Amino acid sequence: MIEDVLPGSVAAEEAYGHGTAGHTPLHPEEEPLVARAVPKRRREFTVVRSCARRAMERLGVPAQPVLNGERGAPRWPDGLVGSMTHCDGYCAAALVRATDLASLGIDAEPDAPLPEGVLSVVALPSETDRLRRLAAERPHVHWERLLFSAKESVYKAWFPLTGQWLDFSEADIEITEDPDAKGRGAFRAELLVPGPTVGGRRLTGFDGRWAARDGLLVTAVAVPPPARP
Repeated sequence: MIEDVLPGSVAAEEAYGHGTAGHTPLHPEEEPLVARAVPKRRREFTVVRSCARRAMERLGVPAQPVLNGERGAPRWPDGLVGSMTHCDGYCAAALVRATDLASLGIDAEPDAPLPEGVLSVVALPSETDRLRRLAAERPHVHWERLLFSAKESVYKAWFPLTGQWLDFSEADIEITEDPDAKGRGAFRAELLVPGPTVGGRRLTGFDGRWAARDGLLVTAVAVPPPARP
């Protein structure tokens, strides 16, 4: 499912279910990161890293540990950029060569309402108005949860380029649905703070894709590489 929202240059791997059968075990270097984790967290941690290692191998890179860097962001092998995500019953990892994309962010969420009180923290007034219209016209998707997922993908693409926090209120996202493909579409995130510089060009926003299927929502942001001379 995650491949539906990613460019063809990206190697993506996903897993459904709640077990670890068929997945590679943790590397010794990864064990301390979940030494005190509850079983559910440990399973997700194990499966999503197994997905990441399969994606590495698809790119011709030896499978290796995925450790935490600054603010807990994953540290990828030299020459790769990527992102991981998990929600109840689903894990995915996506990796790509740094020559093909400057940054990448993915997120998965259940296609279900946000917990009470979260939307007011996540959404700008302009976004709330657009969500209300989408819900009235196209009630087959939980748009507020999709907005949350899109903001998570934006942050995951933003952070490797800046090393800085991006608040929910610092990106204004407009979501559209593909008129020819129900349950798929795009979104545009306009940055309300100075954006990162990629190849000498200041970014003012990010473009992303989304899909809804089988009770899941997935979003992705792929940042193009610097333009070649």
